[in-house]
Amino acid sequence: MKTFIPLLALIALPVWAQDALEGWAVHPTDKPYAELVDATKAAIKENGLIVVTQAGPTKAAAARGITIPGNRVIGAFNNDYAVRVLETSTNAMIEAPIRFYVTENEGGTATLSYKTPSFVFAPYASEGGQALLNIATELDTKFQSVAEDAVK
Repeated sequence: MKTFIPLLALIALPVWAQDALEGWAVHPTDKPYAELVDATKAAIKENGLIVVTQAGPTKAAAARGITIPGNRVIGAFNNDYAVRVLETSTNAMIEAPIRFYVTENEGGTATLSYKTPSFVFAPYASEGGQALLNIATELDTKFQSVAEDAVK
């Protein structure tokens, strides 16, 4: 029983602590999950980025007979940023693409969240210097625009 309670707390963590996570931008919406996924992908394209990856356990769980709330990770980046990041720090490219996270809430709404690019790239500042920090700040603005477009 002792291991059950900490495990339960870890499972519940994203639900009740997501707003408090350092470096995260969280955008609750009134949109349904599928609509927010589509709006996020469209906003990524509209803001000059490319959907590089997508992953989520929802459909695979359903195929196994398990129902879980909608959950999709959408990686976004583009080649211009990739080349520029690589010019500053080879190691920082492990973080690309930077991900948006769409989660389905109780009541049918969805939330769009992401780690800010400046937070994601901060550990590489000693290698990438001010040039990498400038790219991260530029991406912060771009990711904020994607989020604003997706949730409106």
